[in-house]
Amino acid sequence: MVLTMDGAGEWATTSVALGKGNRLEFIKEIHFPHSLGLLYSAFTYYTGFRVNSGEYKLMGLAPYGEPKYVDLILDNLLDLKSDGSFRLNMGYFDYCIGSTMTNCRFNVLFGQPARKSEQCLTQFHMDVAASIQRVLEQVVLKMTRSLAVETGMRSLCLAGGVALNCVVNGKILRDGCFERLWIQPASGDAGGSLGAALAAYYFYANQPRIVNPSSDSMHGAYLGPEFTCADTEQRLQAEGAVFTVLDDRCLIDRSATALEEGKTLGWFQGRMEFGPRALGARSILGDARSPAMQSVLNLKVKYRESFRPFAPSVLREDLMEWFELDADSPYMLLVADALESRRWEMTPEEQKLFGKPSGAPAVQSLSTPVST
Repeated sequence: MVLTMDGAGEWATTSVALGKGNRLEFIKEIHFPHSLGLLYSAFTYYTGFRVNSGEYKLMGLAPYGEPKYVDLILDNLLDLKSDGSFRLNMGYFDYCIGSTMTNCRFNVLFGQPARKSEQCLTQFHMDVAASIQRVLEQVVLKMTRSLAVETGMRSLCLAGGVALNCVVNGKILRDGCFERLWIQPASGDAGGSLGAALAAYYFYANQPRIVNPSSDSMHGAYLGPEFTCADTEQRLQAEGAVFTVLDDRCLIDRSATALEEGKTLGWFQGRMEFGPRALGARSILGDARSPAMQSVLNLKVKYRESFRPFAPSVLREDLMEWFELDADSPYMLLVADALESRRWEMTPEEQKLFGKPSGAPAVQSLSTPVST
């Protein structure tokens, strides 16, 4: 079964298809303006982030809040059925006819106007983020549970911008309605190029679909350009950069030592990743053991909000020693809880930081996207 959820395609915002061989048979759709992606984007706008690029910030902010407004959302903004189908109450949204995502009625419902990007985040905004994240999880889980029963399918493929919500994905996996879960790593708009190529290959050229269960046909999503060492040296020389060329053994030793000393590395190798996540070919690396590393990377390297998380990267064979997860996660699209034995109890001082972005390391250590 293929479940696609996004802001809007042509008119479909949610679609269900059954895949067999080289064909997809679409069996259900929900159409614009009723959209999980646009619902989430409305709250992205309301909490002061940029629509179509700030949704991952809203997801990252959610763990710092309490889902206090779930009932308010379900009672007023969303008509949710038992099978996960839904309709939005368009009286609270402006994206069909106006220039903003929400309107004055939305502001009155939540008791505050939409946050401006330059305004400080408050506990209210964190609670709103937690609430819409919880609602999204409830809707998607109702949908996947119902579809699993209806179709009898045991394998699920997710695509669309909503499939980049790795918290939801982790809950679908743990829910157990499907034995196998695969998420398109470039499942936002960029993935349309891949979908068009595959549609031409299978639907129009009628080529056979050959699947090797032991390999990843996405090749780790390393589908972009690559550069030779000689080309890189030439470009650095042209910029007047000062650099040293090391052999592989020396490079690994120097890098490991630098990480152990608390330094950060810019890592560049092989072909570029396709999709929104840095998967090791174009990545910033730091020592996950350092309590300060998350803040240092956010504030001094990436210049972004202090609550934004980073993904730990672990060897596949060590995964279950650290996380409540026993599934491949090569694309940073699953959130898993850390094993209870690996967690630490927060001090009273750290407890006081809960809900404040500056307290990110203490909170974010409990649940984070995993890459294996």
